[in-house]
Amino acid sequence: MSAESSPDTTSDDAPSDAPVNEPVAVPLLAPADGVPDVVDTPDAVLMAAKLLAAGHGPLAVDAERASGFRYSQRAYLLQFRRRGAGTVLLDPIPVTGDLAPLAEVINPLEWVLHSADQDLPGLAELGLVPATLYDTELAGRLAGFDRVGLGAIVERTLGLALQKGHGAADWSTRPLPDTWLNYAALDVEVLLELRDAMAAELEQQGKTDWAAQEFAHILTLGPPKPKTDRWRRTSGIHAIKSPRTLAAVRELWSTRDELAAKRDVAPSRVLPDSAIVAAATADPKSSRELEQLPVFGGPRQRRSSRLWASALTRARALPTSELPSMAASFDGPPPVNRWARRDPDAAARLADVRAAMTELSESVAVPVENLLMPDLLRRLVWDWQNPADPDVDPAELIEARLADGGARPWQRTLVVPVLTKALHPSQVTDG
Repeated sequence: MSAESSPDTTSDDAPSDAPVNEPVAVPLLAPADGVPDVVDTPDAVLMAAKLLAAGHGPLAVDAERASGFRYSQRAYLLQFRRRGAGTVLLDPIPVTGDLAPLAEVINPLEWVLHSADQDLPGLAELGLVPATLYDTELAGRLAGFDRVGLGAIVERTLGLALQKGHGAADWSTRPLPDTWLNYAALDVEVLLELRDAMAAELEQQGKTDWAAQEFAHILTLGPPKPKTDRWRRTSGIHAIKSPRTLAAVRELWSTRDELAAKRDVAPSRVLPDSAIVAAATADPKSSRELEQLPVFGGPRQRRSSRLWASALTRARALPTSELPSMAASFDGPPPVNRWARRDPDAAARLADVRAAMTELSESVAVPVENLLMPDLLRRLVWDWQNPADPDVDPAELIEARLADGGARPWQRTLVVPVLTKALHPSQVTDG
C-alpha cells in the first residue's frame, strides 16, 4: 500500500511557497482481515501453529509488556503475522506451558521485529527464539533515518499512519479491551511490507551486509546482564550528602525491590523514588514519625510502615566500614565529564576521536553509536598508549581491541582507519 497524494487545493491566492500535492499519510485504523480472536487455550495454540505453518516467508512478531505496571518484563500478549496465514494474537499467560507446538513451527523462521532487543528476552522465556532476525528499527538507523519509531518509519516508507495510544498501557489487564487488541494487531499488520521496504533501502545504500551482521549479533546477546548498584539510579539521589543517608536510600530501595518482586508490581508503584529520598534524609526514628512524611501517611503505605522503618533502622546500625561510598564505582573509564581533570591527554584524545567519528557518521549516514558501541570506544580511548616499538602497527592494535570488544567486521572496516588517524596521527597512511 502507498500513500495517496492530496488533491491540488492551491489557488491564485495561495502563497507561492505553499506545498503542492504534498503526500498525506493514509490512516491505518483497522486490520484488513479484522481483529482475530485471542488464542488462550492449548487447543487454540495448536490451531494457531497449524495456521502459521501453512503460511510462507518471514514471520512478523511483536510482544506487549506491562512496563511501568509490573515488576517482571514478561510478555502479556504476542502478535504474529505471516503471509498466507494472517494474524495471530496470543495470550501467553494461560498457555505458558503449552507453546511447544508453536515453537516448533516458528523458531526455524526469520522473525521480523521492531526494536528486537526489547522483545526477545521475554519471548525466549517462553521458549520462542528465532533462527534468524530482521530488525526494522535497527535497519532504519543503518539507513540514516532521523526518526526510527515504528510509526515514523511506516509513514516514511509505506505512506501509512499507524494508530497510536496504547503502547504504554497495562497489558496485564484482563480482559484486554477491543481497542487495545486492534492496536496490537496493527503493530504487525504491515511489518512484513516494512521489512521489504527497508531491505530495498539498505540494498540501494550498499548496507545489506552491515545489517545482516547486526541482526546476527543481536541473536548472540542473550538476556541483559543485571546492572550493579541499581539503587544508585534512584531519582534525586544526587541531593544526598552523607554516606549514612546514602545507606538509608540503599536499604529502602532494596526493601522496595523485594516487595515489588514479590507482588509483581513496578517498584515506582510500591513507593516513589521521591519518598525514598525524603525518608532517608529525614531519618524518622519510628513508624509514627515516618507516617508524618508525605506519601508514608497514606493508607497503603501505613500497612508497610514497619518495613520502611526497619530499613532505616538497619541503615543507622551499619558500621562505618559498611557504608556505601559517595561515588559510584566504575568498571572502566570514569565519567567523561571527569576526564579533563583525571587525564587531560585522554580528554584531548577523546575530543579528536569524537570529531573524527562524527565526520565518519555523516559521510556514511549512520549514527555514531551504531558505528561503534560507545562504551567500547571510551574504553579504547581511555586506555590508549601509542606503541613504543615502531614495528608495531597501531591499526592492528585497534583492530584487535575492537574485535575483542565485539565490534562487527563492517564496523571495524569503517572505524579502524579513522581511529588510527585520530589516536596515532603520526601514522603514515598511503592512499
